[in-house]
Amino acid sequence: MGLFDKFKKKEEILPEPFDKKDDEIIALADGELIDVAAVSDPMFAEKMMGDSIAFRYTQDKVILCSPANGTLSVMFPTGHAFGITMKNGVQLLVHCGVNTVETNGDGFRILKKKQGDTVRAGDPIVEVDIARLAKKYDMSTMLIITDAADHKITFRSPQNVKRGDSVIL
Repeated sequence: MGLFDKFKKKEEILPEPFDKKDDEIIALADGELIDVAAVSDPMFAEKMMGDSIAFRYTQDKVILCSPANGTLSVMFPTGHAFGITMKNGVQLLVHCGVNTVETNGDGFRILKKKQGDTVRAGDPIVEVDIARLAKKYDMSTMLIITDAADHKITFRSPQNVKRGDSVIL
């Protein structure tokens, strides 16, 4: 080990995307898929933005990945939310936590992707410090279909999921 080796930044190892079909929607990370009605914010719980599900994570930090193949059509600079437009026109919104926009990005780290990039299901999008943010916020993570583009999409029932598991029937 040379004199300066301990100062070199370790190369970050991020999860690899999956080879999924263009109409599949997958779990963002390992966690629990829950009924969105259990979320503390009525806007999400009552599905005012569209049909949705939510996830709860128990890890201290979690890397949220793209739920589908498509385009990263929205990337909030705070990292608390992002949108994916699937190749079939379906629009998805991922919103991490309730009122987490208030953090101005503190506790969120946007990874290598940026708005306008093509993404594959499982591409890492943002790292979230769940342990720190959960001290103040409901850290449920919502997956919302903001535009179904005339497709019939049915979410699975609440269950434990692994990153990459399908969340639709």
